Amino acid sequence: MKRVTILVADDEAEIADLIAIHLEKEGYNVVKVADGQEAIRVIQSQSIELVILDIMMPKMDGYEVTRQIRGQYHMPIIFLSAKTSDFDKVTGLVIGADDYMTKPFTPIELVARVNAQLRRFLMLNQPQATENKSILEISGVVIYPEQRTVSLYGEHIELTPKEFDILYLLASHPKKVYTVENIFQQVWAEEYYEGGNTVMVHIRTLRKKLGEDKRKNKLIKTVWGVGYTFNG
Repeated sequence: MKRVTILVADDEAEIADLIAIHLEKEGYNVVKVADGQEAIRVIQSQSIELVILDIMMPKMDGYEVTRQIRGQYHMPIIFLSAKTSDFDKVTGLVIGADDYMTKPFTPIELVARVNAQLRRFLMLNQPQATENKSILEISGVVIYPEQRTVSLYGEHIELTPKEFDILYLLASHPKKVYTVENIFQQVWAEEYYEGGNTVMVHIRTLRKKLGEDKRKNKLIKTVWGVGYTFNG
């Protein structure tokens, strides 16, 4: 069975080495780079299943690396950064990161988050023995699950992987109300601890991309005190 390869992009060699030691103990291959441009080159030339990114790196920062990755790839991205403000965390999640950890960090927790992200990613990319999932068409929104793309009244909508997963979950069961905890557990495939803000940030950016600020009828409806439902 092919070993999973993880890219670690951090210009602090000691941190990159520490991460690599713990990931290699778990049986992963690890590729280390020290700047953003090299990270992009590796992703384009090798098979990478997950990326751990610092934000402040030479030549290209982690935000720009993430934007370029998300233009072509769907592998999980975990930010590992000394930037600790809520603004930095929200920015990372909005542009396409799947998780955000701050330095200093506990290697055991990082490994646990890597394992959780990979379980979900590899499960979603298993060849399907059953028939293809059906295309969903609701209120001008068309969701193509196999291609993981979305259009709104014929216009392509660029969504991050997590935004797509949330939209597909809600739209697959219109009118069903999902709690924030339900959404976090199904989309992130992790136990719910403090994932409420993460879900709300993704819902907010998803609504904006669906043009809800210009609509009278909201596609994603907030059920106060309960959660969210697709109002198609």
